[in-house]
Amino acid sequence: MNSTPDPSTTSGTTEDLSIYSARRQRRIRITAWVVIVALILVGGGSTVLTVLLG
Repeated sequence: MNSTPDPSTTSGTTEDLSIYSARRQRRIRITAWVVIVALILVGGGSTVLTVLLG
């Protein structure tokens, strides 16, 4: 199944867990920016269609 160990069950140090935290924060930021850009594009596109089609 999943080959990476669960960080909460391993006997890692705080430094080991900070790697997971940094990766998670980076993934959250990328996802947030993608959602923001998608909302702007969709909102702008629908506005242009509304103006063009009346």
